[in-house]
Amino acid sequence: MDRRIEGIKVKLLVSACLVGCRCRYDGKSYEDEILRVLVEKGLALSACPEVLGGFAIPRPRAEIVDGTGEDVLLRRARVINENGEDVTPQFVRGAFKFLDLAIKNNIKYAILKDKSPSCGVYNIYDGSFTGKLKQGRGVSSALLRKWGIIIYSNGQIK
Repeated sequence: MDRRIEGIKVKLLVSACLVGCRCRYDGKSYEDEILRVLVEKGLALSACPEVLGGFAIPRPRAEIVDGTGEDVLLRRARVINENGEDVTPQFVRGAFKFLDLAIKNNIKYAILKDKSPSCGVYNIYDGSFTGKLKQGRGVSSALLRKWGIIIYSNGQIK
C-alpha cells in the first residue's frame, strides 16, 4: 500500500496503542494526539504486533522471561503470560508481521510503546509479574532494530 499526502510517503511506523487503538492487553490505549494526527493524515502507519500475532483484546499480561526480545528471537528466552502459558510463537509471528509492514512501506523509523514485551525500546518488565523493569527491548522492537529501522520510545516524543 503506497499512502501519500502531497507527495510525502509514509515514513513512520507507530504502536497502535499510541494513536488511540484500544489494543493493549487490558483493552486500553495511550493516545498521543500528534501521532494520531500523523496516522490520520497518512504520514504514519500504526499497527499492534500483538494483535498481528493473533492475540485477542483483552488478554492476559505477558512478560519476557530469562532475557530480552533479542534473546527471544535467538530462542534463548520465552514470553510467558500471567497464567503460565508460553506465548512466544504469537509474539514472534506478530513481530515478523510488524516488520513486514515496515518493509512493504519502506519505513525507516518507528515510535513504539516502551515497557511492552513487544514494543519496549529501552525497558521491559522483568518476567516476575511484579511491575519490576529491566533494561532491554521487546520482541518486535528487537526485530525492527536488527533490520536497521531506527526506533524511538513514546517517552522520547514528549
